[in-house]
Amino acid sequence: MLRIAVPNKGSLAEAAATIFREAGYRQRTDSKELAILDPENGVEFFYLRPRDIAIYVGEGTLDLGVTGKDLLIDSGTAATEVLPLGFGASTFRLAAMPGTVQSLEDLAGKRIATAYPGVMAGILERSGVDATVVGLDGAVETAIRLGVADAVADVVQTGTTLRTAGLEIVGEPLLESEALLIGHADRAEKPQVVQLTRRLQNVLVARRYVMLDYDVKADVLEAACALTPGLQSPTVSPLHRDEWYAVRSMVPSAETNAIMDKLWDLGARAILVTDIVACRI
Repeated sequence: MLRIAVPNKGSLAEAAATIFREAGYRQRTDSKELAILDPENGVEFFYLRPRDIAIYVGEGTLDLGVTGKDLLIDSGTAATEVLPLGFGASTFRLAAMPGTVQSLEDLAGKRIATAYPGVMAGILERSGVDATVVGLDGAVETAIRLGVADAVADVVQTGTTLRTAGLEIVGEPLLESEALLIGHADRAEKPQVVQLTRRLQNVLVARRYVMLDYDVKADVLEAACALTPGLQSPTVSPLHRDEWYAVRSMVPSAETNAIMDKLWDLGARAILVTDIVACRI
């Protein structure tokens, strides 16, 4: 039985449950449930605090888990990244009172409060900056005002919370984070781990692509196929009407409308777009 940790609440919880459902796995229907079985797929899901997930996976208690890259680094465990999941994007950034700090180097010999001491310590070491990391559990916005620190470092999506607290964001992001599927190196080759990872990879493909169908005349067929090359090659079938062909191809969803415009200008007609619900690539 494969044992997988999923965030029990917070910004990652619903997105993590959704991607597992799309991959064909059962998920809880009651937010109070702490664990559920999916016997058809040979999986048991545990709903845990995102911060704890890397610890359980790193110790080998659980096979896989979903957590943020920032939390994985902060844990300092043996858990490793298996697959980026394309949601939960955030940045780890410095903030300070306006006009007091311009860069990380300005904090040499000073104090930085953060709920991610492992992440911050690693950044300081790589940057060669000698500063004191003050570890706090939870919100850090008031640390400067209370005299605990000279700056704070936190994971932010928009930075609104820091600005509301009267702080300004300093410099470029120290770390780019997103949700990850994490695992333990000893379990990487287990057949169920390989299958689950492949399913999630194909969910991500299905989200990024759509299926495009269109009809086109023979004299511009090659030009049209160049616009829609697909993953291996487009499917081309002759139509009953002479010198016309039907073409089907996967295209990136973000580029769909631009590609449709170009196909229309070439003379393609009956251009249709269909969502991809599931796939195996």
